[in-house]
Amino acid sequence: MSAGPSRPRRQLYIMAKAPRPGAVKTRLGRDIGMVGAAWWYRWQLDRLIRRVGRDPRWRTVLAISPDRARFDCRPWPRRLHRIPQGRGDLGDRLTRVFRQAGPGPVVIVGGDIPGITAGQVEQAFRALGTHDAVLGPSDDGGYWAIGLRRTRSIPARFLKPVRWSTPETHADTDRAMTRFWPGIRIALIDTLNDVDTVDDLYAIKRQKPGKAIRAFPGTHP
Repeated sequence: MSAGPSRPRRQLYIMAKAPRPGAVKTRLGRDIGMVGAAWWYRWQLDRLIRRVGRDPRWRTVLAISPDRARFDCRPWPRRLHRIPQGRGDLGDRLTRVFRQAGPGPVVIVGGDIPGITAGQVEQAFRALGTHDAVLGPSDDGGYWAIGLRRTRSIPARFLKPVRWSTPETHADTDRAMTRFWPGIRIALIDTLNDVDTVDDLYAIKRQKPGKAIRAFPGTHP
């Protein structure tokens, strides 16, 4: 007796940069120093991977920038598969991840979002059970997560019109997806924010005392 076709596996991609001073979180680096910002980013990324990277409900993959940094074993867990983000703006790189992922629902998250938990990732995948796409918004007009159910082909330039790192990023993404897929159903999940400045760090510290900025060079109580 046949067991029937298996359900396509969920896939979680974390967009990650090599944690090198001057190459990551440069706005934060102007507040606390580039070394301190790089250390914070590495700590945050490691914490995120430990939270969601071992969950059996999905397969976790790291999408690394710059491409050659995926061969450096020091920042990345050996057990996780790593792929290059490739060239271009964020839209080019997100599209590339979607297009090379296997069949099944795909969720992509940023590596610098302190609030991401396994519960939020599960929320995104559950939304893709009833919607074609999912976005996790942020207060600055962008988003921390984007996901596709992958029931339709993904155009190579479907995120090209998006104005990145602006208050219009979320709205532009909605319009871009609707342009290619009229009638697309887009779900919204929890609002989370990344860390760009030292004020963002202190906002997190107020929410979770002692866990956001302790031990990072350049910060002060």
